[in-house]
Amino acid sequence: MSRAAFPENFVWGVSTSAYQIEGANVADGRGPSIWDTFSDSQTACDHYHRYTEDVGLLKDLGVTAYRFSVSWPRVVPGGSGRVNAAGLDFYEKLVDELLGAGITPYATLYHWDLPQALEDEGGWAVRDTARHFADYARVVHDRLGDRVDTWFTLNEPWVAAFLGYGSGIHAPGRTSPADAFRSAHHLLLAHGLATGALRAAGASKVGLILNFGPVMTPGQVGDLSMELAEEDAEAVARIDTLMHRQFLEPVLRGAYPADLLPLVERTAGLDHIHEGDLADISRPIDLLGVNYYAPTVVQAQPSQPADPAYPGSAGILFCTVPTAVTAMGWPIVPNALPLLLRRLSREYPDTQLMITENGADFVDVITGDGIHDVDRINFIEEHLRALRVSIEEGARVGGYLLWSLLDCLEWADGYQRKFGVYHVDFATQRRRPKDSAYWFRDVIKRNGLAESRPKRPTLETVAARAGVSRATVSRVVNGEAAVSSDVRTAVMQAVQELGYVPNAAARSLVTRRTDSIALVLSVPRPGGEALTAAVVQYVTSVLEGAGKRITLMVADTAESHRRIVQHAEARLVDAVILLPPSPDRTDTLTERLIRTGLPTVLLGKPSVASLVPYVDVDNSGGAAAVTDHLLSAGRRHLGIICGPLDLVAIQDRLTGHRTALERAGRHPLIATANLTTHSGAAAARQLLADNPRLDAVFATTDHLAIGALRAAREAGRRVPDDLAIAGFDDIEAASCTTPSLTTVQAPVADQAMALARLLLSRLEGRHTTSVIVPTRLVVREST
Repeated sequence: MSRAAFPENFVWGVSTSAYQIEGANVADGRGPSIWDTFSDSQTACDHYHRYTEDVGLLKDLGVTAYRFSVSWPRVVPGGSGRVNAAGLDFYEKLVDELLGAGITPYATLYHWDLPQALEDEGGWAVRDTARHFADYARVVHDRLGDRVDTWFTLNEPWVAAFLGYGSGIHAPGRTSPADAFRSAHHLLLAHGLATGALRAAGASKVGLILNFGPVMTPGQVGDLSMELAEEDAEAVARIDTLMHRQFLEPVLRGAYPADLLPLVERTAGLDHIHEGDLADISRPIDLLGVNYYAPTVVQAQPSQPADPAYPGSAGILFCTVPTAVTAMGWPIVPNALPLLLRRLSREYPDTQLMITENGADFVDVITGDGIHDVDRINFIEEHLRALRVSIEEGARVGGYLLWSLLDCLEWADGYQRKFGVYHVDFATQRRRPKDSAYWFRDVIKRNGLAESRPKRPTLETVAARAGVSRATVSRVVNGEAAVSSDVRTAVMQAVQELGYVPNAAARSLVTRRTDSIALVLSVPRPGGEALTAAVVQYVTSVLEGAGKRITLMVADTAESHRRIVQHAEARLVDAVILLPPSPDRTDTLTERLIRTGLPTVLLGKPSVASLVPYVDVDNSGGAAAVTDHLLSAGRRHLGIICGPLDLVAIQDRLTGHRTALERAGRHPLIATANLTTHSGAAAARQLLADNPRLDAVFATTDHLAIGALRAAREAGRRVPDDLAIAGFDDIEAASCTTPSLTTVQAPVADQAMALARLLLSRLEGRHTTSVIVPTRLVVREST
C-alpha cells in the first residue's frame, strides 16, 4: 500500500442532518422541534423536495456512503404516540434513491431535533424521553430496516446536553447545570434502550457518534510531547472526563468514571441514575463514530469560574491559541487527530471506528469560473494525511465521512457558515460544486491522496492572469494605497479565481516591508488595565511568532499623535494596532492613521462609524444576559448605573439592558456616573432614594458595582436578600467583594488573540470584518 493510498474497501462518504438541510418544517404532518422554537423555522436547503437532485450530487462525487439523520418530529410529531406515515414515506423514498445510485445509507436517529412536545414535558432532563426515543427507533427500523444496515442512535450527546441545557447556546436554550448532567445520562440511556430495540428488530450494525476535541494546553498544540505541570495536567484530565469519558466509559466499559460522579452529585445529585441503567447503556455497539474538528485547549487558572458548558470546570481557562483558524475561529490542528485515534485504539482496542464528521467553514467567493475554496481543500487534505498515518499505526478506522455535502443551516449561526463542498444559493436553491467537490471526487476515485500535492498558484500566475507586473500584484495583496481601483479590481479577481494565497514573496516584493507593527496604546479607562496588559502580552507573542517586530507607542498627547502619524507615513512600520480608540470625537488619530494607507485594526468599537475593522466584546448581549438573569430571579424594580455615555461600550450596555427590560414589559431606572467607585456609590444612593422599592442594580462596570455594594451597606440594605447587584467586566476584585460580585466576563485573552489574527489577516491581503467576542455571565453571591 503506497503512502497516499487507503485500505481496500475503505468507506468514503459525506454526512448531513435533517434540520440543517430538509426545510419543509410544517409539510406533510411534521411537528415542531426544539430548533423550530429556538431559532424559527427555516427553508434550509429544501432537501425534502430536492432529495433526488441531492442524491445526484452524491453520485457525481462517487461516494459509497451517505449519513443522513431522520427527523424525529417528522416521523412522530408529538414525540410519542401517533406515527406520521408521510414522514416515513419521505425517508423510504430517500433510501431507495440512494440504493438505486449505488450508495449505502447510514441512518442517524437523533441529530438534536427533539420534538417540542417532549421538551414541553421536560425534554432530555426527564427519564421518559429515553423510553420514547426507543419506541421511535423501533418505528423507523420497522419501515427501513430491510434496506438500512448501519444505524447510529445519537449524534454528539455532549452537545445536546451541555450546549442545550447547560450553556443555553443551542436549543432548547436552558441554562441549568443540573439538567445538563441529567440530560447527558438520559441521552445515554436513550442510546442503550434504542440499541436494544434495534437489535431485537434485527438491525445489522448499531453505533453511536461522539464529538471529540483532544484536550491539551496551549504549549502542547505546538509540542504534543510537552510535559505538563501538575495543575495543568489536572485541568486537562477534568475537561477530558466531562467531554469524553463521561460518554465513552458508560458505553464501552459499563461504568461512569470515578472522578466524574462527585461532580455530578454536587451539581445534580445521583437520583436520576437508576439501577440497571448502565447495563442498558453498555449494550455492545458495532461502530463508534468520531466527529473531529479541533482540539479543546485549556490551562489551570485558579480564579476562573466554571464554564456553563462544562459544569465543574471552575479554575480552568479555555484558551485561544496562535495557530491558523477556520472562519468560525476554530484552530486548525490536523496532528491532534492521530493523537485522538491512538488514544481510542489504545484504550478501547476492540472498537471499530469511523470518522463521521470532519470539515471546515471558510468564506467562499463565487467567480465566473467557479468557487476556488483552496483553504477547505488544504484542511481536508491535511486531516486525511493525518488519518492515513493513524491507519498505518494500527487505528481501526474503516471510513471517512466529510462534513458536509451542502452549505446548510448552521444551527444558531444561521446561513453564514459554509461547510459544504457544494455551494447553495439560498434564494434560488441552486447547487454549485466548489473546487473541493472535484478534489474530493478524485480522492475517492483513487482511494487515496495524490503522492505529490498540486502546484499552488504563484505570484507570476496571478500577474499573468491580471495582465500586470509581479510588483503590482504584491502591492495590491499587501494593501498598498497607490494602486488604481481598476488595477486593484483586476488583481483581486485573479487572486480569487486562482485561489491564490499570498506567500513570503508577495509580502516582500518591492513593498519595503519592515516586518514591524506599531502597537499604539492610549490611556486605558479605569478597569481596562488588565485588557491592555493582555493585549500587549498576547499580541506581541502571536506577532513575534509570525516573524514581526513590535514597536510600542503611547498616544497620550497631541505631540505623540503627530509622531505616530509621521511614523506611519514614513512606512517605518507595516501596520498599526490602536487600543483603545479615544471616545473624544475631536480626536482624529484613527482617521489620520487610516489616511496613511497602512493596514489598521482597532481594539474597541469606534465612536464614529468607520470601515476599519475592530475587535470588541458583545457589550449589548452581555448586558441583556445579566438583566435577564435578574428578572428570572424575581427582581422587578431594576436600576442601572451608567458610566459616561460618550463611551461606546457604555452606550451598548445600556442598549442591551433596555432591550431586555422592554421584552419583559418594564422600563429602566437610570443613574449616571463617571468610572470611579466613589461615583458608583453616589449614583446608587440616588437610585435608592428615588426608588424605595428598588430590588436590583446593574452597573455598567465592576467599579461602579463595587460602589453600589458600599452604598447598599450604608443604607442597611442586605445584598442579595434586599438588593441584588451585578456589574460588567469581571475585574480581579469582583470575586473578592463581600458578597462576591455577579458580573459579565469580557474575556481579555480572546480579545487579544482576535486582534492579532485580524491584523495578520489584513497583512496577508484577506478580506476582514470586525470581530465581536462573546461575553459570559458569571453568577456569584451578589444576586
